[in-house]
Amino acid sequence: MLRFSVLIPACLLWLFALSGNAFAQTEITVDSGYTALDQFLNHLDSLQASFSQSVRDGRNRVIDTSAGTLMIKRPGKFRWDYARPNAQTIVSDGGRIWLYDPELQQVTINRVDLTLSGTPAMLLSGNGTLRDNFEIEHVERRGELLVINLTPKSSGSDFRLVQIALRKDLLDAMSLTDKLGQSTVLQFTQIKRNPALSDAQFRFNPPAGVDIIDNSSKSPGKNNAQ
Repeated sequence: MLRFSVLIPACLLWLFALSGNAFAQTEITVDSGYTALDQFLNHLDSLQASFSQSVRDGRNRVIDTSAGTLMIKRPGKFRWDYARPNAQTIVSDGGRIWLYDPELQQVTINRVDLTLSGTPAMLLSGNGTLRDNFEIEHVERRGELLVINLTPKSSGSDFRLVQIALRKDLLDAMSLTDKLGQSTVLQFTQIKRNPALSDAQFRFNPPAGVDIIDNSSKSPGKNNAQ
């Protein structure tokens, strides 16, 4: 369940623009970072893209790579379909999240409010506000990319650093670093901003015969299975 634990609840090829010095770096004001993210998110109704995901440990060694497609319909709906190396589907209708693992023949269902609170996935899907949950520490221009470093305000967050790279009005990449130094980088391609997406694309019907673990009725005081 590595990909699910990385993306959700605490949601991403190597993005040299985030970690290297291929472009001259120009630091700009934090306020401009808030403005850029507000402009990107406030006018984002839906998003569709392909992605490549890489995970490195605290010693910068590659421990997992994967790829697939992403759809978001704000507020609250998203779908991640991993195609390789192993198929996996994560779907949210705004109230619940389904994780389907075909290899395990298992579906896990969780509540969105318990799973996504204060996370980057919540920010992209539209179930939360930037300033309430994140603080921008640093903003810089790297070529055509605007790279924004955010830290979560909640001490309970699994992440200590979130980097978002914007190319004009498009999301180019996200980098997530946890408290143990493990990092996840999501590089997005074939991006479509505000495509027409139906609600039916964000509903999941478990295949016949699979095991279903339903945590969606649990209260905030109980521990959800991930």
